[in-house]
Amino acid sequence: MNVLTAKNLQFSYGAETILKSVSFDIKKGDYVGLIGQNGSGKSTLLKLLLGLLHPTGGEIELFGEPIKKFKDWDKIGYVPQRSGIFDQSFPATVEEIVNMGLLKMKDDKVNRIHRALEMVEMAHLKDKQLRELSGGQQQRVLIARALVNQPELIFLDEPVVGVDTQSQHNFYQILHRLNKDLNITLLLVSHDLDVVAHEADYLVMMTEGEICECTKEMIEKDKKKYISLAHHHE
Repeated sequence: MNVLTAKNLQFSYGAETILKSVSFDIKKGDYVGLIGQNGSGKSTLLKLLLGLLHPTGGEIELFGEPIKKFKDWDKIGYVPQRSGIFDQSFPATVEEIVNMGLLKMKDDKVNRIHRALEMVEMAHLKDKQLRELSGGQQQRVLIARALVNQPELIFLDEPVVGVDTQSQHNFYQILHRLNKDLNITLLLVSHDLDVVAHEADYLVMMTEGEICECTKEMIEKDKKKYISLAHHHE
């Protein structure tokens, strides 16, 4: 079953074409890496998939339903860049941040929050202020915030920017566990070709507003070519 289908997606800002004709699908349980440098169109594509922008052409389906009619947004989690969601001085505890992720009031709210924090090994820090945590810990809180609705599909936007190497490793271990053990479908957006090629099962490369065919085997065979494509807009 496809949890996400994009057909001939197009998007323009005025006279500037950002996406030309993008088509791909994601099946339940997939771990997909979306690769591309700034200006390649990947951020715009992500906003379209989240319903934050509307395509100027083409179609998006979520769980078999056109995105315009889609209502079950609790099936979808979103993990932003750590710097893009809260000011570091924001006066909230870990538990309060995760609670903010709930899209609907649930009778088992406390259990959901605790379970989400346990899944990212942060339950013992639930009463800590966000600003007291390391960058890696903050990012795990944002995963828990996405998990609290028990989603089936999670979008992650450059999630390890500004996070140290060891925390990045721990972060990717958590993603692997969510995908393999809980069968949560993941779409990981990044500009880091080597890491995404290692972590994800399938790859989608954006270059100049289009999808470039790209598999792990193809990257391994001609890494220089794909690094060149991935960095085309730097």
